[in-house]
Amino acid sequence: MPPRLIAIDLDGTLLNSSGHVSPRNLAALKLAESFGIEVVISTGRRHSFAMHVLRDLNLHPTSAVVSSNGTVVRTIGSELIHCTHLPLSTARWLCSHLNDYRNTLVLTFDLTGPDGDDSRGALIVQHLDELHSSIGRWMRANQPYIQHVTRIEDALQPGANPPIQMMLCGPIDRMRQAEALLSQHPLVTPVGEHETPQAEVALHRTTYPETDLTLLDILPAGCSKASALEHLAKLRGITSADILAIGDNWNDVAMLRLAGHAALMSNAPDDLKALASASGWIVVPSNDEDGVAVAIESVLSQVPV
Repeated sequence: MPPRLIAIDLDGTLLNSSGHVSPRNLAALKLAESFGIEVVISTGRRHSFAMHVLRDLNLHPTSAVVSSNGTVVRTIGSELIHCTHLPLSTARWLCSHLNDYRNTLVLTFDLTGPDGDDSRGALIVQHLDELHSSIGRWMRANQPYIQHVTRIEDALQPGANPPIQMMLCGPIDRMRQAEALLSQHPLVTPVGEHETPQAEVALHRTTYPETDLTLLDILPAGCSKASALEHLAKLRGITSADILAIGDNWNDVAMLRLAGHAALMSNAPDDLKALASASGWIVVPSNDEDGVAVAIESVLSQVPV
């Protein structure tokens, strides 16, 4: 049976190296929609930043966008479907626990308006220099939404709007040290592991070896691209067997494991491609070779006419 929902990662998957959706990939998305299949963008970007790309694709306005690695689900038309927040007390504890890494730390808040855009304060940072060094293009693109504070805890006082996630960004080795610090704590679920009852947060990692960059997302416990898709599947009256998931990085693993059909991009890290082989996922061409279109065309070719 063909999928009834196709969940597609954005950066490194649907987008090519220049940050665009190729004509063939776009045609594949439209073809899927013509078969009555819901195309769901499932990204680590927050909703507003994802919409910078998605507005021009003219996807169906009721189709879902899973953003911030699963903490928020909205439609293309920005209607809120689901949102999970990080408790303020947990966020304050994390700031203290990560004191040596606060110059790489970003807080994200869901301030999405009816037009799908954010306002200043959607992103809170204490230090700018190291973030500009690691993710300068992202910082410039998000400048209108970034608020600089003296102490990051200033944004987490009692009664404040709780964040949807925290993010550490930096060189792979430095972020590996931060991940190790977090992973040894009982309140934290390490990357790829099953949650324990006492866990308050879960780690999700995205690594780009070619630029020596790791993004380490800290999400509320239970949140992932997979948990968001499970919630959406229940609303749509489908099962995980009805989902095709396409991704390229470690933050996609949970949804790839959930889906009845899974495709990994060939530009994925080598250790993730080894996991794909062991898991029986197909590996499709890279994001610069229309791998998304190849995956979609393959499953649609099996649909009876």
